[in-house]
Amino acid sequence: MQKHTIVVCDHIHEAGLEMLRNDESIHLIMAADEDKAKLLDIIEQADVAITRSSTDVDAVFIAHAKKMKAIVRAGVGVDNVDITGCSKEGIIVMNVPTANTIAAVELTMAHMLSCMRMFPYSHDHLKNQRIWKREKWYGYEMKGKKLGVIGFGNIGSRVAIRCKAFEMDVIAYDPYIHPSKVTDLDMTYTKNFEDILSCDIITIHTPKNQETLNIIGAKEIDKMKDGVVLINCARGGLYNEEALYNGLKSKKIRFAGIDVFNKEPAIDNPLLDLDNICVSPHLGANTFESQYNIGVQAAQQAIEAAKSIAFPHAMNLPIDESIIPSFVKPYLEMGQKIGFLASQMNKSQLLSVKVSGRGEISEYVESLSTFVAVGAMSQHSDSSVNYVNAEFVAKEKGIKIESEVEKDSSVYKNLITVKLTTAKGTTTISGTIFDDSVFRIVEIDGFDIEVAMKGDMILFKNTDVPGVIGSVGTILGNNSVNIADFSLARNNKSQALAVILVDNAVSDTTLKELSQLDACISVNYARL
Repeated sequence: MQKHTIVVCDHIHEAGLEMLRNDESIHLIMAADEDKAKLLDIIEQADVAITRSSTDVDAVFIAHAKKMKAIVRAGVGVDNVDITGCSKEGIIVMNVPTANTIAAVELTMAHMLSCMRMFPYSHDHLKNQRIWKREKWYGYEMKGKKLGVIGFGNIGSRVAIRCKAFEMDVIAYDPYIHPSKVTDLDMTYTKNFEDILSCDIITIHTPKNQETLNIIGAKEIDKMKDGVVLINCARGGLYNEEALYNGLKSKKIRFAGIDVFNKEPAIDNPLLDLDNICVSPHLGANTFESQYNIGVQAAQQAIEAAKSIAFPHAMNLPIDESIIPSFVKPYLEMGQKIGFLASQMNKSQLLSVKVSGRGEISEYVESLSTFVAVGAMSQHSDSSVNYVNAEFVAKEKGIKIESEVEKDSSVYKNLITVKLTTAKGTTTISGTIFDDSVFRIVEIDGFDIEVAMKGDMILFKNTDVPGVIGSVGTILGNNSVNIADFSLARNNKSQALAVILVDNAVSDTTLKELSQLDACISVNYARL
């Protein structure tokens, strides 16, 4: 079995490490405690690296990543990753954008409430100074206040929803979303940044980039209400720290809640000298739940990337995510998995990949074809294939990549179909995504069948005669293979197809026994 090397550069939750250790196809190198100079030597062996904020993926790192196909940044922020440099070397950069969402949302709310009621200061007054002076600690209610939310993504939108429950008037600024995402929640959407500056409380939830760096500076603060409250639990540098200091010092800004700083650790930051600021040491992801989620999701993404099954949450995609609807990205990932599955079912020289789309997803079928091709070619190429170099690799190997828009399906809102042709024949698989957000296969080679796209699966095609299911079950039972799900379909040619999801790897011996059944037409085994 081919082993894929995954290097963990920084500490992640033990649950994530266990996932990596328990996958027989993964060679894990735990390098979180290694000197950074020695880490560079270790990186030369890596197919995939998992990093956090302690490891800079800079030019030096990239120069040593000679075999690397992907980097997983275990967290949201990727400002310590040279994405452009990685793209030039064909390295896919992924992050884990949702694992710490709730932790960051709740910390934002804690800072907001602390600023409005000055809880940290009243706590210190009583707990540490042992002074009982209620009249000193008059705060403000959140009800009826106008909240400005800059960035209405996973975190910003959830903060807004919670503030709406406090009966606040919420206005959101985010030029990269459809206004209905805000207005459907009975909130106000604005394209005019000045509207945000007129709010009572302002909270920011954007990535850190050229557009958002110092988005709030001296000029913006001058335009704000006297006594405004500012919150930043996103990234350091979104608020200009000098302007923030001056605004707090003059009381133009009544209070600020800050979790992130330009330079961390921020033990000497001048903001700490002020008495109208609540601070925390970058705790946005510091809950036990989020650390578990980050570790597990980072490990899962690393495994899928190492096997070229998929590159979830890739940052350097061949499509501008700022202009595509949110429903598209899961279909891109599903398309790649279908391509990977089809290539395992049809193991021969790859000749062509054709991708068809029905419904709204058909508008993005050209981008889909790139993702499908990455999944399909990963089984047929001796070189690393990813979104960056897929078209070049296909052309070099004479593999034709096509896309087609089909008429809308009356059955499914969105449907993608992959037709993979090899020297051995053609395999066709269709898939969709239901409301439960689970990828579903709905057709394989003309058989209407519904199967979740995950784990180990056996695809058993046979003549439609009595006793086959029992014989298959007996063979699997005798070989200690536990069946998780058994889906069956029939066609008009007196044939049947069983897709069997199993809990553990299936040996060649077991597959050979299945192939020797009299009714067997073909048997394939795939691991997703």
